[in-house]
Amino acid sequence: MTHTSLASWLSYIESQHPSEIELGLERGNAVLARLNLSRPKVNVITVAGTNGKGSTCAMLTQYLCSQNYSVGTYTSPHFLRFNERVALNNSSCDDDLLCRAFEAVEAAREGITLTYFEFSTLVALWIFDQSELDYWVLEVGLGGRLDSVNMIDTDVAVVTSIALDHVDWLGDNLDVIAREKTGIARKNKLLISGVVNPPETIASTALEIGARLHQKGVDYTFDSNEHEWSWVGGGVQYEHLPIPTLPLQNAATVLAVLVYMGFAPSQEDLETLFSTAELTGRFQKVASSPDVYIDVAHNPEAALELAQRIKHLPVKPIAVCGMLKDKDINSVMTYLADSFSSWFCCDLPGPRGAKANELNKYIVQHSHSPSFDINAFSSVQGAFEAALTQAKQVGCPVIVFGSFVTVSEYLALGQLEE
Repeated sequence: MTHTSLASWLSYIESQHPSEIELGLERGNAVLARLNLSRPKVNVITVAGTNGKGSTCAMLTQYLCSQNYSVGTYTSPHFLRFNERVALNNSSCDDDLLCRAFEAVEAAREGITLTYFEFSTLVALWIFDQSELDYWVLEVGLGGRLDSVNMIDTDVAVVTSIALDHVDWLGDNLDVIAREKTGIARKNKLLISGVVNPPETIASTALEIGARLHQKGVDYTFDSNEHEWSWVGGGVQYEHLPIPTLPLQNAATVLAVLVYMGFAPSQEDLETLFSTAELTGRFQKVASSPDVYIDVAHNPEAALELAQRIKHLPVKPIAVCGMLKDKDINSVMTYLADSFSSWFCCDLPGPRGAKANELNKYIVQHSHSPSFDINAFSSVQGAFEAALTQAKQVGCPVIVFGSFVTVSEYLALGQLEE
C-alpha cells in the first residue's frame, strides 16, 4: 500500500495493531530479516533506563558529531512532529525520506502485524542503513529485553537509571525491572550502568549474558559542588568540568560510555559538550519576561531532579502541571508540593489523562505549608494562560511539567500563535 504523505502513513500504522503496546521481538525480527539491513561502520549504542535516556542519547550524539562521525539517533516519543524521532547528524529526517522508509517496511511486512513502535523502529533502522553511518544511537521505548529496539544486537548497552515505572509491563519491583532493562546487553560487549544504588540483578544479568559491566560507584565515580564537577574511572580523571545543562547523573554516565568505548575526550571538548547540550522538555527555558521552562518530569526520579533545579531559581516559580493517571502522582508530589508559589493544574485528554482535581488532592496532602493557590483547569491552554497572567503580575517564572503530553500541548500553543 502506498501513501502520499507522512500524515497518511502515520494514520495507517496506528490502525494496524489492536494494541498500542505489545512487547516481544518475534514480529519485528521477522520483518527485520526480510529488510536485510547492514550495521553501522563502527558501533550500535543502545540506551535503556527509567529516566535519562533522552539526555544521554542527546549528549552522546552531540559528542560523536563534534568528532566528525556520522550518527543516526532514534528516540521517542516526539513532541510535535514524528520526524523528531529519527535524526541524522542531529537533524530530523524529512518527510520524503520517512515515507520511502515506510514503503520499504510495508513491502517487507507481508501481512505481519506490527505495533506503531515496531513499525517506527524498523523505519529508523532502514533509514540508518541507507545512510551508511558510523554510529547508531538507539533509545529503548519501554523496558529493554522485549522492546523492539532490542532487535538489533548492540555493541554498547547503557542503563541510565532504574525506578518503578510501567509496572503493568515490566514488573512491580526494582530487581525485575533491572533485569528487563539490562536485557539489552550482549555477550562480550560493553554494558555501562549509571544506576544509583543498583539492584543486584544488573550484575547478575550481565554475568549471565557475558557482558563487560562497568558500574557507577564501582568502576567510576563523580563528585560535584555548585560550580563544577569531577569524574574518575577507567584509569583517567577529569576535573573542573562545568555543571552540565542536562542532568549531572546522565553526564557522568555519558562520560563513562565515552571512556570505556576507548575515546579520550579532551577537557575542551567536554566543557563544550556539557555547557551546550540541550534536549527539548528537560528543564528547557523557552520564553522570557516572564521566564517559562518546560520539563517532562513524570516520575519520582525526574521530580527530584526538577525540585533540585528549582532551588537554584531566584524566586519560587508557578506550576502548570498535567499528568497521566498511570504515573506515580503521589510520589511526584512528595518532591514537588512545596516547590511552587502557585499551582495551575490541568486535565489531560484521553483515557490515561489524570484530572486536575486529582492532582490537587496530592499537592494538598504532601504540602507542609498549603498557603499557596491551587487551581484546576480543563486544558493545558487554560492553565497556562492563567498562570502567565499571574506570573506577569508577581514577577516569577512558570514551569510547565508533568508529562510529554503536557509539554507537547504547550509547544503546540506556540505554533498556533505563529
